[in-house]
Amino acid sequence: MPFPEIPRRVKIGDAAAFAGTTPRAIRHYHAIGLLAEPERGGDDRRRYGYDDMIRLLWIRKMADAGISLDDIHAAFKDATAIEQSLARLEESLATKAAAIEAQRVAVNRLREVGSPLGLLSPLVTGRLRALPPGALRSADLDTLLVTERVFGPLGAAIQANRFIVLATHPELRAEEDRLAEAEATLDDTMSPDDPRIEDLAAQRCDHETALAATGERSGLDEALDVLLDQEDEHAGEEGDGARTSVLEAIGKMPYDFSPARVRYEERVIELLHSVEQDSDTDTRTSRPAPAPGTSRTRAARSRAARA
Repeated sequence: MPFPEIPRRVKIGDAAAFAGTTPRAIRHYHAIGLLAEPERGGDDRRRYGYDDMIRLLWIRKMADAGISLDDIHAAFKDATAIEQSLARLEESLATKAAAIEAQRVAVNRLREVGSPLGLLSPLVTGRLRALPPGALRSADLDTLLVTERVFGPLGAAIQANRFIVLATHPELRAEEDRLAEAEATLDDTMSPDDPRIEDLAAQRCDHETALAATGERSGLDEALDVLLDQEDEHAGEEGDGARTSVLEAIGKMPYDFSPARVRYEERVIELLHSVEQDSDTDTRTSRPAPAPGTSRTRAARSRAARA
């Protein structure tokens, strides 16, 4: 059987089709010096021969393996350069594989837990997933999202105590709603020196104290102690590069607070700090020393409670 006509040289379109690329890519290889531009025929079109096609096929093989064009260029000049390129490529692929695995885990958690709770860290999700549907409000999840950004998953898991108590104690949720409605009146029409601010701040302090006491009676603090112990065991393992500090968050996370509302928030923090100090003093003078985790739980909770 006779052979079909075998060309001695081919046009760029045929070269691209055989190599599994495009004429545009081949022209780019010419532009960066990766593939020598062949002589043109009488019709002023490029014609590619056997050696050109061999080079082009190797370029495509290396590019398909993920090797950059710069590294391919270096590899043609020095065979040892490809080893360095492959080492970098392997490291990059390992990083991408870890990111893909993290995404896969996140998708599975979303399918299992649901959105938006499933978008929070597993540490937070694990503490809240036992609550009945609808027990958590959208604003609760918004707050946890911000806290996780500022304090990390552990801070948000600590703050989750508050929302567990609110979801399981209707009377405390009702008081929370009442206070939130009153706080909404602290607008720009109110002076920061208005005596109502002090009264409302005291009510909020009493409410936060009641929430904390209810959580402690419910055994939630014991779960927090376990989390804090785990944090000690894995201290330094989690990078902080993606997290912002509290001071940075104050300057970058917008809250439409009037001067009166800012003064109110300051007074709430001052009052809570005073209550915490009094509690520590009473504990030291009237009772044996608390378990190792208890004081740490109280301190961590106070940091996250009003985040």
